[in-house]
Amino acid sequence: MNDFRLQSDALIIGSGIAGSVAALTLADQGRDVILITAGVDLKTGNTSLAQGGIVYRNEHDDPRILEKDILTAGWKHNYSRAVRFISRKGPVVLKELFLEKYKIPFNQRKPGDWYLTREGGHSLARILYCDDHTGRNIMEVLSNAVEEHPNIRVLTQRTAIDLLTTQHHARHLDFQYNLSNQCVGAYVFNDQVGKVETILSKYTLLATGGIGQIYLHTTNTSGSIGSGLAMAHRAGTRLMNCEYVQFHPTALYGGTKRGERRFLVSEAVRGEGAVLVNSRGERFMPNHDPRADLAPRDIVTRAIMEEMLNTDDDCVYLDCSGIKQDVTKRFPTISERCRKMGINMATDPVPVVPAAHYFCGGILVDNRARTTLDHLYAAGECSCTGVHGANRLASTSLLEGMLWGHSAGQDMAMRLNRSSSLPRKLLDAIPDWVPHGIHDEDPALIAQDWSNIRNTMWNYVGVTRTSNRLNRAYVDLHKLTKNLQDFYRETELSKSIIDLFHGSQTAYIITQAALRNQKTVGCHHRID
Repeated sequence: MNDFRLQSDALIIGSGIAGSVAALTLADQGRDVILITAGVDLKTGNTSLAQGGIVYRNEHDDPRILEKDILTAGWKHNYSRAVRFISRKGPVVLKELFLEKYKIPFNQRKPGDWYLTREGGHSLARILYCDDHTGRNIMEVLSNAVEEHPNIRVLTQRTAIDLLTTQHHARHLDFQYNLSNQCVGAYVFNDQVGKVETILSKYTLLATGGIGQIYLHTTNTSGSIGSGLAMAHRAGTRLMNCEYVQFHPTALYGGTKRGERRFLVSEAVRGEGAVLVNSRGERFMPNHDPRADLAPRDIVTRAIMEEMLNTDDDCVYLDCSGIKQDVTKRFPTISERCRKMGINMATDPVPVVPAAHYFCGGILVDNRARTTLDHLYAAGECSCTGVHGANRLASTSLLEGMLWGHSAGQDMAMRLNRSSSLPRKLLDAIPDWVPHGIHDEDPALIAQDWSNIRNTMWNYVGVTRTSNRLNRAYVDLHKLTKNLQDFYRETELSKSIIDLFHGSQTAYIITQAALRNQKTVGCHHRID
């Protein structure tokens, strides 16, 4: 096997909480794992940006209460079986993995006595946190464990291009005639040397994160362009709920250059007592929902957008004077960012606006993280478990990523114990990548195409939607996607080209889903 043709029991695409937990679960059972990440290290994804925390359980809590909160936030568009699974199994696995095995340093009064906070949509305080940088602490621990594990090969600066399937890629007729289709790995671009690697695996997990970067304003990292969604769609895998894009109501306004990721102001700030006010210092959330500032995110986001429209202001403000704790200690990362902008978080109004934040839909999976394509799994934000329904309940995403990553790892390990590696006949039937482009990429064209995608999605497929806007987006993105397919075939491969190709397809998929759904539900808010 040449240097650009690799083989493993399992290929994990993505290194956030879902991918890392899956890799560790498999590796602990003696399986050979290849984990790839597009970044220079394992901590460049969205997990590291999570501020608020991860759902656990209160001493007065009950799985049925959490179920009810998730269903209410999701507008009862959720999959009840998945909601029941996370409500009952999630805190158990969290305790086993994050409190006992990996010992994530969540805030505690004394050993075993955890601080718990409350966020919007929750009936009570049940969220574990590490100040306001929970995701960063989780990823520091998990990435160290991944890098030190002898059964995991970490490949950085790798961008997945396409999933390998028996029906589409295998050259032997036996596989093409077969009614069943099976994922056997992926073509992966090695950005360090500019070559494509063929990674063959018995099982493959997509854990590629979100889609926020297809919008003009987002809290997501640069790699959040829906690559897993686009690859799964091309492979014929079933998708679900792709119209439900959650906009976080409170991203910091100002201090960000156009096109850069917006800094998130955690919902936990409101959970600890902050309230939203307009430029006149007037509270407005009580006029929109009896839960006021702790209403679910879709409601708060639309209320902010309406308030900005009514007042003709560019933002609204968080009044943090009601927070009883020292904000510099409870929210050190946020208060320091505000300080750099000349804002004293404890006394000054903090300017905030909505931004694309979390993808509630994705690749349809069951409670074992299996997709509709055999031997392909998905976990984390790129997947649709049914937990979130039409709107995600705060701080359930880290729990979902951990639980489904763990379930995927366990299920793959069980199946690997019962079966041998890929047969030689199949391995020989999968060809290596054949370079096809002859022209160099044009940065100006790529920048303009991204600008078109992001502006189209923000203006036409954003917080509020109409038939006219969605139809306009559909026509524009259909044309752009078709042009990019020609551009993709004619241009020498690069990470920029791959990302643009995936991003355009993701935008087109979401627009089509939004156009089909004519009902207003949760994050999908139609005003016509």
